[in-house]
Amino acid sequence: MSGFDFDAVVVGAGAVGLACGYALARRGQSTVVLEAGPRIGEGVSARNSEVIHGGLYYPTGSLKARLCVTGRRALYAFLEAHGVAYDRCGKLVVFNGPEELARLDGILAQARTNDVEGMEILTVAQARALEPELQCDAALVSPESGVFDSHGYMLALQGEIEARGGAVALSTPFEGAEPLAGGGWRVRTGGADPTVLTTGRLVTAPGLDAQAVARRIEGFPAAAIPAAHFGKGVYFRLSGRAPFARLIYPPPIHGALGTHYRRDLGGQAVFGPDLEFVEAPDYSVDPARAEVFTAYIRKFWPALPDGALQPDYAGVRPKLHGPDETQPDFRIEGPEAHAMDGLVVLFGIESPGLTSSLAIGDEVAARLGL
Repeated sequence: MSGFDFDAVVVGAGAVGLACGYALARRGQSTVVLEAGPRIGEGVSARNSEVIHGGLYYPTGSLKARLCVTGRRALYAFLEAHGVAYDRCGKLVVFNGPEELARLDGILAQARTNDVEGMEILTVAQARALEPELQCDAALVSPESGVFDSHGYMLALQGEIEARGGAVALSTPFEGAEPLAGGGWRVRTGGADPTVLTTGRLVTAPGLDAQAVARRIEGFPAAAIPAAHFGKGVYFRLSGRAPFARLIYPPPIHGALGTHYRRDLGGQAVFGPDLEFVEAPDYSVDPARAEVFTAYIRKFWPALPDGALQPDYAGVRPKLHGPDETQPDFRIEGPEAHAMDGLVVLFGIESPGLTSSLAIGDEVAARLGL
């Protein structure tokens, strides 16, 4: 595409924005990724579980179901090719009591519908053979789940963009955009060196700022901007030896996957996140929540010692639903939704956005006709 400063501009250098930039650069587009902060991946991408999700739970035909499974397969290959650390440790979904057991068959059926590989039901004996300290009445095993170095992944994406002649512009906030008469966009950036640039295509993937960024696009229909909700989740780290090698998840809660266990790449045990809706991003961790965490965790790990949980960190997820509303799908919207050519906007890219990121990038490129 000639006559523009860049073929494509992406707003936001978290995992999803970088994956979009990578997808565009791979298709021969001269691409710049704009990041308001001084470093890549310091928003939603820096405060999550670093879990590679299998894709078990998402509704049939949803973007989350399709992009999680496709993205997970692509992610393992990308991590392997780029030497980024990961552990395909597998996950056990554990069921305790009649109410949880009643959900087992439905979760298994959904996982198989979503084409998740290797799903099996485990008896108590089989589950304990894998994880001797586990308490459950039954479990599902998802061998394709894992954990990885998300920052190493984002650095590799940045490297791929730059190797193809693209750029990641740090400390360069997006101030606004307007459509050009003959097609394409004029984009204004701020920071220490404000500038104006032109581009044929514009992608917005700024996480928690998705709605604010959309409002800065001249002519973008206000009715196409969903209400923003902030879902806070805190994490606690275990003092002492990690009790399980695999991810341990109770069945999902309303609006989230629920408080789970992981052994990170450093070998330490981390529990979280929970879910609390907040009015604005808040990254504090109340040590008193350890009591609630302890009661929840002891359902599947009765041997959790008193006082062993230490406050760790908090993350905030960009949700499109409130506390009592149904959790919706990702919103990845091109001209069919907002009638603006050469523009794709992303809203509500929470979990499994990190796992799905490479597939999200390909989806965005496809919606731009590439």
